Amino acid sequence: CEPDARCVVQTTRTEGKQWYQRSVRDGPRGQLKKSFKHLQCELILNKSSILIRVWFPNRKAVACVRTICSHINNMFTGVQRGYKYKMKSVYAHFPININIINDNTHVEVHNFLGEKFVRRVNLMPGVTCKPTGQKDEIMLEGNDVENVSRSAALIQQSTTVKNKDIRKFLDGVYVSEKTHIVELEE
Repeated sequence: CEPDARCVVQTTRTEGKQWYQRSVRDGPRGQLKKSFKHLQCELILNKSSILIRVWFPNRKAVACVRTICSHINNMFTGVQRGYKYKMKSVYAHFPININIINDNTHVEVHNFLGEKFVRRVNLMPGVTCKPTGQKDEIMLEGNDVENVSRSAALIQQSTTVKNKDIRKFLDGVYVSEKTHIVELEE
């Protein structure tokens, strides 16, 4: 659509893979589901692509078309390759201990800034936590990028420094690397 003209229909096409013929979200790593019912748009599934169409869109509806396209591409990447976030604990004096409990679905943070309080974080559904083998490092894995990144954010926010100068007290657990579980073969 041109900037000055009134748009009748806004369409975007995202390319699918061969094995995604029946469902948008099936792949070798599992299945993902997401509902776009709250948006006023049409999703048309062709043999190898998905057509996203909005009739008589305003500015927000045009923005939603690209957002839906990005969500679908992230779902394709998740069921095909998966997402892996590595997190590292950073401390100046008191060593932070991270325990992984309950079938790799819960994380406990001990001895943050020398406090006796134990911080417990429940990971989002479909996300597992494992040690990487290196000192003070854990890894979060899952198919849904939103759940993996939100779990990483919950762990980081649990170690927020309160009532101190955050320029000086940099202790915490931070994301150090974002990759995929299955790397592409070239």
